[in-house]
Amino acid sequence: MNFGRKLLIWAAAVAAVAGCSRSGSTAVAAESTVPLEVKLPGAAFKGTPTNIETNSYTEPYSDAPPAPLMVPAGLKNIAPTARLSTSSTNVASDKLAKVADGDKEAVDSSVVLLRKGTQYIQMDFGDPAEIFAVVIWHAHAQTKIYRDVIVLVSDDPEFKKDVKTVFNNDQDNTSGLGAGKDREYFETRYGKRIDAKGVKGRFMRFYSKGSTESALNEYTELEVYGRPAK
Repeated sequence: MNFGRKLLIWAAAVAAVAGCSRSGSTAVAAESTVPLEVKLPGAAFKGTPTNIETNSYTEPYSDAPPAPLMVPAGLKNIAPTARLSTSSTNVASDKLAKVADGDKEAVDSSVVLLRKGTQYIQMDFGDPAEIFAVVIWHAHAQTKIYRDVIVLVSDDPEFKKDVKTVFNNDQDNTSGLGAGKDREYFETRYGKRIDAKGVKGRFMRFYSKGSTESALNEYTELEVYGRPAK
């Protein structure tokens, strides 16, 4: 092969690599992230909580706002349009709808009360969604810690196959859904913000098993930030 042909082949290879690089840069730029904006309810209490039973894996209490989650731009809270159901037989559909109505205030009228034991609220988005962030408010009029907080995603409405774990702080597996690696946390007005990392699925379940205050399960609001899955 003569020198001129070698030079042409080398130039073509350099151009191809440069094109791939530019294409990758464009993709990264198109998926640039922004801080997740979360509308907060009013403060219900101040001061460090006392006499609350914690575990070795409980996060220290803090009344400072958490660091914002970074998510792709243009996401929407898809919870308000999801079909809701629950394992707790005491909740009517109109009452259950309050967990996605935008009311996060620390008052009894904002709270949906589920029965004792491990219970869940399930969302059906209608089609698979790509989920990047979840924010959970249990009842937060008083400082407490909710037990066995577990968030799962699946395309199976029965959650018997292809189940993906987004969050699980049931480290001793008392709810029987597998031992989690996340930490328990104190409930505050800021809500629990969970990085869902773009997990895909049509259905989402939110579990809990009572709190340090009560064996009942209390939910104030659930937000899910995502977009249609590609």
